[in-house]
Amino acid sequence: MNQYTCIIIEDEPLALERTKNFVNKVPFLNLSATFDNALNGMVYLSNNEVDLLFLDINMDELSGIELLESININSQVIITTAYQEYALKGYELNITDYLLKPFTFNRFLQAVNKAQENLNKNTTETSLEFIFVKTENRLEKITLKNIIYIEGMRDYRRIHTTTKKIMTLQNFKELEKIIPANLVCRVHKSYMVALNKIESIERNRIRIDDQLIPISETYKSSFFQLINN
Repeated sequence: MNQYTCIIIEDEPLALERTKNFVNKVPFLNLSATFDNALNGMVYLSNNEVDLLFLDINMDELSGIELLESININSQVIITTAYQEYALKGYELNITDYLLKPFTFNRFLQAVNKAQENLNKNTTETSLEFIFVKTENRLEKITLKNIIYIEGMRDYRRIHTTTKKIMTLQNFKELEKIIPANLVCRVHKSYMVALNKIESIERNRIRIDDQLIPISETYKSSFFQLINN
């Protein structure tokens, strides 16, 4: 079982102790640190890799929401708060789950399991090195790190790589299922791009391999969320 590091940022002593006790009951969680204010927590997050963050919202000087808006956090984030009105804002910031105090251990475990699924998925996606796509009467092996972009051409998709171009009848939905979105993501009804091959982004257009690829409104939010993370 994979082990995941976590921290707690919580300014209420009783709530902090309760969350700490819950964390210690979960075999795959390792508690690295606890903080009673968001400023110290932010300093820690700026200098340390953390898999999971338990974050209170209402705190002095800097709130949990303000912390999330201030720095890029790659961790899974579980909000712990007594105030339901922040739920929508929390989900806009791509949190994993929202726990309303006082929450039970069962509800806590549901949130943690969701975070674990996301972390396991990210690990699997990162470790995937190649895929096979159907082309003519064979399956063609494609190394994921070699993909530059994929474009739609009527019934076909053309996969541009650093070594070759491949035509396939597999549609974008099929390709999205087999290619991790954190490597190659959809940006338009007719395009997918490799994030590590992007040269620049300007006015909703991506420059990649001397091509200007549009970003459509449908995929704009998910695309910028990926590159910001």
